[in-house]
Amino acid sequence: MTLYVSDLDGTLLDPQGQLSASTRAGLTRLLDEGLVFTVASARHVVSIQRLLEGLPLALPVISSNGAYLSDMVSARHELVNAMEPALGQALFALVRQHGLMPFIATHGPKGDQLFWHSAHNAGQQSFVDERIANGDPRLRQSARLQDELRDPLVTLVVVDRHAPLAALQAEIEALCGDAVQTHLNEDLYQPDWPWLTVHDRRASKDQAIRTLAERYGLAEREIVVFGDHVNDVSMMRAAHRGIAMGNAIDAVKDAAHAVIGTHHEDSVLRFIEQDWRRG
Repeated sequence: MTLYVSDLDGTLLDPQGQLSASTRAGLTRLLDEGLVFTVASARHVVSIQRLLEGLPLALPVISSNGAYLSDMVSARHELVNAMEPALGQALFALVRQHGLMPFIATHGPKGDQLFWHSAHNAGQQSFVDERIANGDPRLRQSARLQDELRDPLVTLVVVDRHAPLAALQAEIEALCGDAVQTHLNEDLYQPDWPWLTVHDRRASKDQAIRTLAERYGLAEREIVVFGDHVNDVSMMRAAHRGIAMGNAIDAVKDAAHAVIGTHHEDSVLRFIEQDWRRG
């Protein structure tokens, strides 16, 4: 028996960032027949809920790059990997020293909150506009972001041009070492405005998959994963079989055991249909 885990954007979702009707119908049929499947995404569970509404997932979803294990129906977290407030404050100070303004996602007594101060470029404005349009209940505008870091920081996101983000990433890694996980990702939908994301060291897709497998009695199963971008490399290397999309970056293809079609061809569904039935 196999546990299948798929990334969303650039992998299971189509180029418009949606689950195609054919993939939705196919996964629903397979899940009803007993397929063991879930997703691992950089998205928060509230975004995953909207995209996968109605899909009969029995397992939790891995959200925010492994910061959470979350029930898709209730959005309740079974696991939260967050940073200590002091580390969050140090990261915020470093971002501001670089003249950049982050978005910060926290988890505390009031639950999940996503704070922003102001948008300084088109990428940042798009980040805010998308969450407003989708009714993200976490979103809060704050006059002083540092005051919101009394609660543990789950995700810090900076949206800007590649060069300043790469310089910031290098300083964060020098300051924090292996206390954090960083990813510098191209935004698939706005490639001129990449994102730098920072999480706690325990927040990675491969670690979350291992935890999920242990908690749900799946540790002895073969694990097959699908991905396309830099935050998928670790789970490619950790899985029994890592499957890269045809549109994946070279680092993912190099770490994968096989390369399939692109995300606009329902390629994940096609692979699972053949692989699962053959098993």
